[in-house]
Amino acid sequence: MNSESSNTFRTPLFLVRTLCAFLVILVLFPDVSIAESGTTPLSTRRIASGVARPVLVAAPEGDFERLFIVQQAGIIRIYDMASATLLTTPFLNINSIVGGGNSGADERGLLGLAFHPDYMNNGFFYLYYTNNSSDTVVARFSVSATNPNVANGSPDQILFTQNQPFTNHNGGMIAFGPNDGYLYIGLGDGGSANDPQGNSQNPNTRLGKMLRLDVDAGTPYAIPPDNPFVGPGAPLDEIWATGLRNPWRFSFDRDNGDLYIADVGQFNWEEISIQPFSSVGGENYGWRCMEGNSCTGLSGCACNSAALTDPVQVYSHGSGCSITGGNVYRGCAMPDMHGIYFYSDWCTSTIWSFLWNGSSVTEFTNRSAELNPPGSQSISGVTGFGEDAYGEVYICDWNGGEIFKIVPANIDSVDTNGNFIVDSCECAIGNTADC
Repeated sequence: MNSESSNTFRTPLFLVRTLCAFLVILVLFPDVSIAESGTTPLSTRRIASGVARPVLVAAPEGDFERLFIVQQAGIIRIYDMASATLLTTPFLNINSIVGGGNSGADERGLLGLAFHPDYMNNGFFYLYYTNNSSDTVVARFSVSATNPNVANGSPDQILFTQNQPFTNHNGGMIAFGPNDGYLYIGLGDGGSANDPQGNSQNPNTRLGKMLRLDVDAGTPYAIPPDNPFVGPGAPLDEIWATGLRNPWRFSFDRDNGDLYIADVGQFNWEEISIQPFSSVGGENYGWRCMEGNSCTGLSGCACNSAALTDPVQVYSHGSGCSITGGNVYRGCAMPDMHGIYFYSDWCTSTIWSFLWNGSSVTEFTNRSAELNPPGSQSISGVTGFGEDAYGEVYICDWNGGEIFKIVPANIDSVDTNGNFIVDSCECAIGNTADC
């Protein structure tokens, strides 16, 4: 078993970020009511096309000029925000070691990307992919020492390889917690239907779990000492939460550290659970004895038990069939949208949003009409969302091979220096020439 982390405390960032965001809003938008949220009419702007099977976009913390686009077949492309162009040379191409990801029915491939919080100095990033044996691999890669737009083509370090009994329900999302700096990894239950091996409630397997690792200590990682199952005779101490079916996409609210987990359902319900930043871990999200708020009749846990954590939002398969989790908006272009969470459904491409007030969902809105591009085109097959370093939110159109940015509608955003970045965002990072 990996050694425990020596880093027992990391300074929370959300208080500083919250204050900075609040001050930026007051300075740049003095007439905006802070209490009123989600009122800006929205639209989308296509920023990239010709990116086959995109599943995720991401950016390193502090990199305000690039957006990294993950393609399922094992390729990562760079969108240069300053020139509004998609770079021709891939940042990374590991298609030869990635298994799957080449067809619509295939849930395998390159599925997750997370930049180390100190990427701008150490050049480390982490990938979640299936290999040619259809096993899950989580590995660390690094950027080239001579070219910041190209990565080294082989992993520096394999964190772990997890056997997958079936080819579906791979999970795939990885992300660093904004408050603790630990790496969170979402794994599905192993696949097939109804979790036939009972993995999500089995404490002795990674499958059907959320993991939490310290990649800055130990080889290849250490266990955070405050993980909920640490101790002699305990189950796998990497485990942070249990009872997940297929957490294809989860994300942190970069402002306060709340964790939004979108878990793909079986036959009837799709669900979103929110783990508050104050959580000490150990939540059991109920699969396979519960799907959404309903009992499945399957064994493994007691349905409606107080020991289970209920979702905050569900929808039936009358409205879709496979949830795609998104992001909480914390950008600088639309301050009244702060705190609004965007998500979608793969089957219907419906895009919704809501505001979580800490105890309940409010301001639930169907955003499909306003976010579909003008004309006859539409966003089809939403596989992922993502944020740039400013906190602006993007949508991955898997079927069309395109990336869209959520933008305010009918508002001419001021871009004084013509670098494709609105002045409010440049002001937010101290580029005062545009303020």
